Amino acid sequence: MKPLIWMGALLALLGILGLAAPVFTTSQTRDVVNLGDLKIQNTEHSTRVIPQALSAAAILLGVVLLGAGLYQRP
Repeated sequence: MKPLIWMGALLALLGILGLAAPVFTTSQTRDVVNLGDLKIQNTEHSTRVIPQALSAAAILLGVVLLGAGLYQRP
C-alpha cells in the first residue's frame, strides 16, 4: 500500500482515539534526595486534555489523505 494511505489511516485513527478518550493522566517520578543508600522520590501526576477540535481536524485530514492515496494513479 502507498505511504499516503497509511498516514491517512493512522491520522484518522488517532483522531478517533482523541474523541473517544479526550483526557489522560501522566505520571513522572523523580529523585528528590539521594543520601548514600537513602533515596527519596516524588511522583507527580498531571492531567492532559486533547481539544475536541484537534481530534476532529485529525479525522478530517486523515480521510482527505486516505482519499488522495486511493485516488492516485499507479
